[in-house]
Amino acid sequence: MTGVSMQALELEEEKARATAWFRALRDEILAAFEAIEERHESGPLSDRAPGRFERSQTLRDSDDGTDAGGGCMSVMRGGRVFEKVGVNVSAVYGKLGQRAQAAMAARGVPGMEKDPRFWASGISLVAHMQNPHAPAVHMNTRMFWTPNAWWFGGGADLNPCIEYAEDTSHFHAVLAAACDPHDANYYTRFKSWADEYFFVPHRGRARGVGGIFFDDLNTGDWQADFAFARDVGRAFLPAFLPIVERRLKHPWDTADRETQLIHRGLYAEYNLVYDRGTKFGLETGHDANAVLMSLPPLAKWL
Repeated sequence: MTGVSMQALELEEEKARATAWFRALRDEILAAFEAIEERHESGPLSDRAPGRFERSQTLRDSDDGTDAGGGCMSVMRGGRVFEKVGVNVSAVYGKLGQRAQAAMAARGVPGMEKDPRFWASGISLVAHMQNPHAPAVHMNTRMFWTPNAWWFGGGADLNPCIEYAEDTSHFHAVLAAACDPHDANYYTRFKSWADEYFFVPHRGRARGVGGIFFDDLNTGDWQADFAFARDVGRAFLPAFLPIVERRLKHPWDTADRETQLIHRGLYAEYNLVYDRGTKFGLETGHDANAVLMSLPPLAKWL
């Protein structure tokens, strides 16, 4: 085929498959969250209208005014179950700025110091709950490409302000079951990475009860690594929804709400100071509202 290599065609197909998967997972999650809003017909806040997602398109700014991609931000606010939940999907591309380029080079991305071109697509979710006994949660998976490398990254972690051991055990068990068919060491390895990554140094503690985190995953087998990223995404609803169902009718008082708001302050501190995705999104010109979607609607500090 003149002018187009088979390798280039395969790359474009891989990008399209990854982008389509992230969007399909988004649709599945939005439907599941709206359904649980509908089902919550008794208990705290069940007298209000069920929450619905509002969708808006997002764009990435480029330095030269050329098309740089974008995505869709889906946010539900003030629901029966979810106080605020955002689910973003995006596919962005162009050239990295100097700071992002230097950060990639420091991580060992080959050729990044000479060629700043990139492409990235993924899904990112953060949910902050109405009931203080129901935990906040984060999940994301993504594919990243540069001219000399590609990789997958992502994970999920649970962030309760009031901890329940059975909730933590369930969440981790589902994630372990998603990891084990791919590599017997993945869960242990990626759990340890999450414990390190989701740590707030200036507070001397983790932001939650952990989960898994992985990045720069390239075994040399794109199909296998993509399958793993899909299974991490598929594990999210089975890991999280049973916990929500268990906690959403639990009564709470003003002391519980105070505990929740103070814990959200910790979450906000982490996302603004340390989170790699927040830094990358802001430094590469993506829509600031989409990047900061993860922040809670209300928080408190002592």
